[in-house]
Amino acid sequence: MECGPPVLPDSLVLEIFLHLPHDAVLRAGLACRQWLAVSRDEFLWRELFYSYYRIPRPVPRHPAAVSWYREFRRLFDCIPCVEVQTLREHSDQVLHLAFSHRGHRFSSCSKDCTVKLWDTERPDGNISLVHSSSMRQFNWGYTQFSQFNADDSLLLVSGVYLGPHHSSSGEIAVISLENYSLLSRVRNKPYDVFGCWLNETHLISGNLHWIGNMTSCSVLWLNKAFQDVESENVNVVKRLFKIQNINASTIRTVMVAHCRRHDDPDLLLDYEAQSQARRQKGQQQAQHQPLLFDLGTSGSEEDEEEAAAAAATATTAAAAGGREDDECRRALSAPRVPPPPTPGLEQVMHSRTNVGAVELQIETHVAKVMGRTHTKAPDRSLGVALPPGPADAEDMTYLLFTTGSLTYSPHQIGIKRIKPDQMSTSGPVLGEERSSDEFFDSLDHVIDIHGHIIGMGLSPDHRYLYVNSRAWPAGCVISDPMSPPPIAEEIDLHVIDLKSLREERRSLRAHRAFTPNDECFFIFLDVSRDFVASGAEDKHGYIWDRHYNICLARLAHDDVVNSVAFSPADQELLLSASDDSTIKVWRSPRMVRLAQAPARPPRPRNLLPSWLSRGRNSTAGGGVNGKP
Repeated sequence: MECGPPVLPDSLVLEIFLHLPHDAVLRAGLACRQWLAVSRDEFLWRELFYSYYRIPRPVPRHPAAVSWYREFRRLFDCIPCVEVQTLREHSDQVLHLAFSHRGHRFSSCSKDCTVKLWDTERPDGNISLVHSSSMRQFNWGYTQFSQFNADDSLLLVSGVYLGPHHSSSGEIAVISLENYSLLSRVRNKPYDVFGCWLNETHLISGNLHWIGNMTSCSVLWLNKAFQDVESENVNVVKRLFKIQNINASTIRTVMVAHCRRHDDPDLLLDYEAQSQARRQKGQQQAQHQPLLFDLGTSGSEEDEEEAAAAAATATTAAAAGGREDDECRRALSAPRVPPPPTPGLEQVMHSRTNVGAVELQIETHVAKVMGRTHTKAPDRSLGVALPPGPADAEDMTYLLFTTGSLTYSPHQIGIKRIKPDQMSTSGPVLGEERSSDEFFDSLDHVIDIHGHIIGMGLSPDHRYLYVNSRAWPAGCVISDPMSPPPIAEEIDLHVIDLKSLREERRSLRAHRAFTPNDECFFIFLDVSRDFVASGAEDKHGYIWDRHYNICLARLAHDDVVNSVAFSPADQELLLSASDDSTIKVWRSPRMVRLAQAPARPPRPRNLLPSWLSRGRNSTAGGGVNGKP
C-alpha cells in the first residue's frame, strides 16, 4: 500500500525501528515508501548487526562488504544450515567426507569398510550414489580418510589394516576415477598418519620404527601413485624425511600446504591492518572497491523483493542457526566405541611394567643428546618473507603434521619445507645425499598448542591452518610422558597464519567432546572462503564466520558428527557425516528458496521493432542492388 504525507518524521521512525527485531523491521519496510527508505538506513543495520550477532564493537565490518544490510543478510541467508537430504547408504559410522576440487563429486569413508563416490550435479539438485568399493577383501578393518588428487583423476583412500596378532597399522589405496580400478596399495604406519597427495601423481605415507622403550623415528615416504611402463627404471618410492620421536610420541595427520605469496589472501585476520587498508583505499578511490574478495551475495533483486524474501525466511534461518545454549551441554547418551590403539603404544605401555622410571628418564636424555648431535640443521628460510618477484615464481611447499615432545598425545604442529627436488621420486634414494653423521631431519618449525590436537584443516588459499584441540589445564607440568594432563571437554579452534607462523586472535569455542585422553579420535573440520565448520561429540556440526569469529549455525544429528565438508564450487552447500551412519546435505536458506521458486515464464518477445527494422533493411538493400 502507499501512504499519504508522512505522519512521523524519519528520525522518529528510525528511533522506533532501532527497538524492533530485524524481521519486524523488514516487514515494516513493506508498508510504504518512507518506511522502506528508513528500513534500509545504514546506521540502523549497523546497530542491528552488532546486537543480533553479539559481535564486539571494535571488530570492523568485513572489508569486502558493500553495506551493513547486505552483510547482515549474508550471515543470515547464505549459511548452509537447512537440511535438504539425508543419505543412508552406509551401514555403519561415517568417518570422513572429501569433495573433489571441481565440487562435482565427493567421497565418504565408513566403519562399514567401504569408500563411496557421490554425484552432486544431478539436474534435480539431489545427490546420488555413483560407486561403492569395499576394502574388506584386502583385510582392512575400516576406511577412515580419502582425498582427490589435483586434477580429480585419482582418489587416495586411507584405512586401518588388520595384521597378525591383532596388531593394526594403516594402508593407503589409490583408485582410478576413470574405471574405479585399484592402482596401488601402500602400507602406512601408524594408521592415523592418514596420508595425503603431494601433487597429481605422488602421495606421502608414513612408517614408524621403535628404537627404544619410548623412543622411535618416523619415516615419511614419497610414493608414486602408479608404475607405468616408462617408470620401470625409476624409483617408485623415495624417503622424504626421517624424524626422531621422544617420550612415546609419533608423527600423525600429515597434510601439504602450497604456501603462495599471499599478496591477495582470501581473509585478513588483522583488524588494525584492515582499518589501515580501508583508509588508504579511501584516499586513493572515492568509489568503494572490495579489498579482498566478492562475498557472493545476491544483488540482482529489487529492494522490495529482498525485504519480503528475508522476512519470509527469518523464522527458518533463525531456528536453524540456533542459539540453544542448553543443548550445547548435552553429553552423548551412549559412549562411542574407541578406535584401536596407535601401533606401538601398547608396546610402550607394556614396557613400563618391566622398565623402571630412572631407566626411562635416562633413555629420554640419551635420545635428546643423540638427536642434537645427529640431526640435520633446520631450513632457516621457513617463515622468512618471500622476495618480490613475478606472480608465477616458485612458491613454498610445507609438510604439516601433528607431533609431540612432552607426551604421546599430539600437542604440537610440526612444519617441514619440501624443496623442489623432493617433489618426485627421481634422484637419490634413502637419504644418500646426507653425510654419515646425520641420522635425522630436524623440524623447521614447531607450534605448541598446549592441548590434545584432534583435527586440522587448511583455508582454500593455504594461508591459514585451523586446528581443533582440547586444552590442558593452564600451568600444568607433565612429569610422566605416559600420563598426559586431563583435557577439557570444550574444543578450541585455533587459527595459525602460515605466513607469520604464529597463532592469530583468540580461539573459537562452541563445540564439545567427552572421550578421555587415551580414547580421543579425530574430528575433521573444513574451511571455505567465508566460513569454517567442524563436527563435535555433542551430536552437532558447527559453522563459524571466519572474519567475525562467531558461531552461526548448529547442525543436528543423532550421534557424534565426525566430519564436515564444504563444496569448493559453492560454499552454500555443506555435508556432515555422523556415527548415526548418515550423511546430511545442508544448503543455505537462499539456495532453498531459489530452488523452490517457480520458474518464471519467458517474457513475450515484441516482434514489431524487429519487423520494422527488417523492412527498412530490405528497402535499403533494394536501392543498393538497383532492384525494385
